Formats: sequence, structure tokens, C-alpha cells
Amino acid sequence: MEFEFLKPLGKDFDVLMGQFSAQQLGSKVVFHTADQFPDLNQVTIAVIGVLDNRGNDKAISDVDIFPIRKELYSMYPGNWDASIADFGDILPGNTIEDTYFALKKVVAALIKKKIIPIVIGGSQDLTYALYRAYDDLEQMVNLVSIDSKFDFGKENETASANSYLTKMIIDEPNNLFNFCNIGYQTYFNSQEEIDLIEKLFFDSYRLGEISSNLALAEPVFRDADLVSMDMKAVKSSDSGNFISFVPNGFNGKEICALSRYAGISDKVGLFGVFNHENTEQESVLIAQIIWYFIEGYHYRSKEYPFGSRENYIKFIVPIEEETLIFYKSDKSDRWWIEIPFITNGNNKLKRNTLLPCSYEEYLGACNQELPERWWKALRKNIV
Repeated sequence: MEFEFLKPLGKDFDVLMGQFSAQQLGSKVVFHTADQFPDLNQVTIAVIGVLDNRGNDKAISDVDIFPIRKELYSMYPGNWDASIADFGDILPGNTIEDTYFALKKVVAALIKKKIIPIVIGGSQDLTYALYRAYDDLEQMVNLVSIDSKFDFGKENETASANSYLTKMIIDEPNNLFNFCNIGYQTYFNSQEEIDLIEKLFFDSYRLGEISSNLALAEPVFRDADLVSMDMKAVKSSDSGNFISFVPNGFNGKEICALSRYAGISDKVGLFGVFNHENTEQESVLIAQIIWYFIEGYHYRSKEYPFGSRENYIKFIVPIEEETLIFYKSDKSDRWWIEIPFITNGNNKLKRNTLLPCSYEEYLGACNQELPERWWKALRKNIV
């Protein structure tokens, strides 16, 4: 029923399919065409297009994902074994809410089948529909947005690419446990918005902070369920998007590295790329971003929360009135810090849980510095 919202790839793509060599990715992907629909039991990663950009104030008339598919499927895969399928497109509904509904249903059905959707938009407010896909799964959601703006709006404002986050925070059921913005640019965000991020115990990293040390972002992705990427976070000289000129932002290498971090994360189950301006140059970059996400997926190590803590080295660090407990993986050398169970609060986590962290945060704790992300997570756990 849910997949009736998907339009199969058209005849122009049938012609393209016949041009792929046996070594190219396109020859190894199952496509939703008029003659066949992918077998859900044989799919690990699903590509979906959403042809609705009404959330953008200055949107061009149509969303064209064909050039992205052409570039992506013309590439050569790595040493991959995951089964990839392209499920076609979700067309714009009569209203933007109709599009949200269709996208929510399709994505929720795929997640329940343990399939990882890669969604290509369309305007970034579609992230709201991706978030709502978790409603039936009864879990808290951690969202990471790669964006130059926080996308807050007025309380009663209709959801748009610049305001969808407010709708996530206000609307019930409220399943958003944590939000993290990577790459915000201060001059695009009011001081009130920056203060609100702190008040809600959310996380944010400035563009310069991440560009100086991309590894800072890796633990953030390791704790994410949903990753939403705004292509306007990439500077125009690298994206080729001169319709909405962006002088500063991530370069092509950095945005692909962030996408790979998202793919490597054992927890990320949903990835979206939005605000594409239909330029041929940007299509090439988006195809590479998706390629790196899939490449990252094939390097997942199946560690926490899927593995046992017994295989980790435990470090106990006394600091002020706290005792911090760190874990280091023998397998990947990655670090986690334990968030303790709090008996007198709401305790949204319900149990002791591990928060991904960096080796630098462990060294800081050894020097009596409380990790900021640990403190924020603890505060969210008890208020």
C-alpha cells in the first residue's frame, strides 16, 4: 500500500540503463520500472527521489533528479556487497502535507524492513516527514543537520525549508531527543536562535570549527538516527550552484568526508540530501556525496549499540564531584562515555547508555574538564 506513492523510473532512464557497463554501479542496482518492483527482502539500501520543493521560497518550478542518477550510476562501486535499489520518485501531492504523508509512509515501511533510505529532495522541510516516519517505531530520534542555518521559524508558521525545526520541536508526539547542527554560519542565525540551541541542550558546530578538524563530527554522526544535508552548506565554487550563491561553506572534499562519516555510523538509518538547484555541476557533487555514504556503510563495524561492552577497554576518570566512565573499542579505537541512569527524573534513556565521544574529550576529562556533550545529554535525561 505504502509503495503505491512511488512513481517508477521513466523511459529516458530505460535508455540510460542500457548504456551501463558491467562494472558500473548502474549494472548492480535494481530499479523500479514499469515492468518490475524491487524485492524488499533483497534490498539493503534504497534510493528515493522526492520531486517537491514547495518549501523553498525561491524554488524553481521542478525538481530534476535524473542528472544525479545519471552521474551516480555511471560511477564504479567499491568493494561493496550491499544490495542497492532505486525505488523511483514521490511526486508532489495536492498540498505539501500530502507529500509529507506519502514520504513518511514509504520511509517508515522501509525502516521497518531494516532498509536504509537515501532520500534526494526537494526542499529541506521534507526532513520533517522523515522525522515523522519514526512515529510508529516508538523511539527517540537524534537528528543531525549539515546546514548553514538552524531553520527555526515562528511558532504558527507553516513548515518550510527555513522553519521545519520549530515544527519538530512543537508538534506531538515529540520524539526528538537531540538535534545537532554541523556547519552553521553565525551571520545567518540570530543570537536568539543561537541561545535557543543552548537552552534546549542541543549541539552546534560552526563551519570554521569543523573545517579546521573534520574528525570532530565523527562522534556526532555515530549517535545520529537521521542525517539531513542542505546543499546550501556547500560553497558555490565547489557545488556549481550559482542560482543561490553561497560564497562560504564546506568544500567538495569536506562534504563528502562528512557523508562518509554518516555512512560509517552504525546507528544512522536514514540519509537525506536537499535543496538541490538542478544545476549539472551540483548533480555531480550530490552523486559523489551519495557514493561516499554508501562507501561508508560498507565500513560499519557493528559496535555500540549493536555490540557488547565486554570487548571495550574501560577507563574510570574522577572529576570534580563526578566519576566519568569511558570505553574504548579494541576494534576501531573509537571512544564512548557513559551517561548514568538518573532515578529522580523523567529518564528518557531508561538505562545507562553510551554517548559517542572523541579521544580528545577523554584527555580533557583527565585534565578535569567536563565534556560539554556529556553534560547536555545528562541534562536532557533529567529535565
